[in-house]
Amino acid sequence: MVSRSYSNLLELASGDSPTFGRMNRQIPRIMAMAGIMSNIDNDSKENASSPDLSPKDRIIIVANELPIRAQRKPETSTSTTTTSTCCSSKSWSFSWNENSLLLQLKDGLGGHEATDVIYVGCLKEEIHPNEQEEVYQLLLENFKCVPTFLPLDLYGRYYHGFCKQQLWPLFHYMLPLSPDLGGRFDRSLWQAYVSVNKIFADRIMEVINPEDDFVWVHDYHLMVLPTFLRKRFNRVKLGFFLHSPFPSSEIYKTLPIREELLRALLNSDLIGFHTFDYARHFLSCCSRMLGLTYESKRGYIGLEYYGRTVSIKILPVGIHMGQLQSVLSLPETETKVKELIEEYSRKGRTMLLGVDDMDIFKGISLKLLAMEQMLTQHPEWQGKVVLVQIANPARGKGKDVKEMQAETYSTVKRINETFGRPGYDPIVLIDAPLKFYERVAYYVVAECCLVTAVRDGMNLIPYEYIVSRQGNEKLDKILSNHNNHKSMLVVSEFIGCSPSLSGAIRVNPWNVDAVADAMDSALEVAEPEKQLRHEKHYKYVSTHDVGYWARSFLQDLERSCSEHGRRRCWGIGFGLSFRVVALDQSFRKLSMEHIVSAYKRTKTRAILLDYDDTLMPQGSIDKRPSTKSIEILNTLCRDKSNLVFIVSAKSRETLSDWFSPCEKLGIAAEHGYFLRLRKAEEWEDCIAAADCTWKQIAEPVMELYTETTDGSTIEDKETALVWSYEDADPDFGSCQAKELLDHLESVLANEPVTVKRGQNYVEVKPQGVSKGLIARRMLTMMQEKGTPPEFVLCIGDDRSDEDMFEVICSSTEGPSIAPRAEVFACTVGQKPSKAKYYLDDTSEIVRLMHGLASVSEQSMSV
Repeated sequence: MVSRSYSNLLELASGDSPTFGRMNRQIPRIMAMAGIMSNIDNDSKENASSPDLSPKDRIIIVANELPIRAQRKPETSTSTTTTSTCCSSKSWSFSWNENSLLLQLKDGLGGHEATDVIYVGCLKEEIHPNEQEEVYQLLLENFKCVPTFLPLDLYGRYYHGFCKQQLWPLFHYMLPLSPDLGGRFDRSLWQAYVSVNKIFADRIMEVINPEDDFVWVHDYHLMVLPTFLRKRFNRVKLGFFLHSPFPSSEIYKTLPIREELLRALLNSDLIGFHTFDYARHFLSCCSRMLGLTYESKRGYIGLEYYGRTVSIKILPVGIHMGQLQSVLSLPETETKVKELIEEYSRKGRTMLLGVDDMDIFKGISLKLLAMEQMLTQHPEWQGKVVLVQIANPARGKGKDVKEMQAETYSTVKRINETFGRPGYDPIVLIDAPLKFYERVAYYVVAECCLVTAVRDGMNLIPYEYIVSRQGNEKLDKILSNHNNHKSMLVVSEFIGCSPSLSGAIRVNPWNVDAVADAMDSALEVAEPEKQLRHEKHYKYVSTHDVGYWARSFLQDLERSCSEHGRRRCWGIGFGLSFRVVALDQSFRKLSMEHIVSAYKRTKTRAILLDYDDTLMPQGSIDKRPSTKSIEILNTLCRDKSNLVFIVSAKSRETLSDWFSPCEKLGIAAEHGYFLRLRKAEEWEDCIAAADCTWKQIAEPVMELYTETTDGSTIEDKETALVWSYEDADPDFGSCQAKELLDHLESVLANEPVTVKRGQNYVEVKPQGVSKGLIARRMLTMMQEKGTPPEFVLCIGDDRSDEDMFEVICSSTEGPSIAPRAEVFACTVGQKPSKAKYYLDDTSEIVRLMHGLASVSEQSMSV
């Protein structure tokens, strides 16, 4: 099947705009953006047949699979019946898939009245190219679904290849140590994955109104989709939720395209995870591999990325209470419950229940071995306990799935042969598809539910079991419960729902003995205890349903996007390295032409330069200034119109040595405590001499943290102490820095010092010392000489440099700066700052200074 949606992978790197294959269709609320023209006929009669979408906020939900069931009609059928839940084409019949989470979350948002929802995704069934046009229009008009048609071979390489054989195993902590374990990385499968994500972006383009609509992308199948959407619309309101686990950084960093996936996800506004562990692993990967920082503000975790704050959401998904309760009320459910009671309860047998997909991470074989162990260690349960294992069909394919199925069947056979007797099998394996009401009936009858996956993103089986055990009046009569509802759960520590089920018996599924003991304990728990556990679980599950989850996510998404209109945005980078820079309206990049022009027409100039990570690149081992930097500084200093200062946290001995070739350069050491106007003059103190007896208290504390933090060091200056963790593990170093900061603030509370934390360091220095002192001193000195500066340039990169920016910017209204002076406070990198300008890195700073030096050289030669 060849799809017109298929795009060449070369477009990915070229940055070309997409071609829209269906722009001639009747598409609701089509975008109207510069450079993209719509070919839709605006005839009102034709538009009357398109879906009526109001101008209120609309949500576009994107997932690999649409919440639609499709069934090909028999050739003899000519039915064209259309209802609210089912409609037909000439060859196909479509209806909603009520079990789809995507459909359930729509109900949680208030159904059709409260919000408009459009779905974008694939159909399970292959649609012939000749039928795609009709199916597309039918699904759009009747279901507000935008089907994504993929060639069969492309879909296979994307879904069964990259998603299921590479991403899915790795995200479940399986390393590809051999071709049989997860499969080695295949670049062609990765290219198919990227191509499909780009096709999804094309489909979204057909229906999105980028200024109003929210886009919610689901799961690992579409992890690079945010990049394609952000590339088209810098201010798109975009959320992503990962329904699978996210592995630890040690596992994740084995993925060859690790940075591409991280950067793609960071093009979202909000990223959601089921548990804190998954979010923590993601943040750790961003810190270790991309060098990004994150912090929690008023309960929200935010990650700074090129001026944008990417929010992190931690909330497990819930179940659809209304749907499950309606199934519990069905006559078919009641009938099935009666059958199961006759089959098990009436015969004096207690049912344990397992419901799992037949895949390698659900731990079915380990569960069976635990059952075998329990029957061996507790023979009193033989003939009385039955484990009913419902095995849903595997979603993936491959050798590992076949081996697991073979092991399951052989284990069941062995256990039944060992412990079975006429009319009794200890294990009942159901590997045929069950209808939902049948599964619910098993929940109702089972005394204990076992969910022992070795790794699972969320797993809603325990939630469904709890609500089913709550039942209703009719089921209470059948079960003779009399409102004494009880349920027992044995759950794996490694599934997403485990943290929310505090009343469950948590187990390590790999420890077969422990699982066997847990099964025995679950059966032995007293009835009142079972009721209390059930009540606690039911209260949580019933209040944290799928609607609660969806509303909470979208509220946070709206909050995360609230700053879009107040920021200037533009894209940088090619292919999957694309990202958006978002800055305040008043914060802009320093233009070389602008500053050179101002430099040329002014006669008195003040230049203050931070050194580390400003003139010297971050991470350099040799911190000495280069010959080129010395030449630039000397040229600037020779210009009689300039007063040039280097402001650094380094000691005065170090700075004197490094800048010894600069005769006229002013130097401020240790954040401005020491000052020297030029080489020939003596150092002077900017504040009263400091009492450094506090070092006797602080240094032993820093030494303790240095011993316990590999890669950290202490720098002892004349007036300050600095603990640096630049070469330590970023996560551990940051954690230790926070503890050290609290520790030092506590022990030095009565000392005349300030404890501050900067980028990769914690520093203790005398109170009142800041780089702002030097900026004020410099401006005052020029004013006293009768030459207030007409041009001020101040460049820095760290929090300590913000004091200089504040002084420089606030002085524009005072006498220390000439009227209508040109003031340039510039920070390195796009980040929140009191500076009004920025440059990207140290190389741009050096080019800027070289440009100014060239102007001075030309003026001096005239």
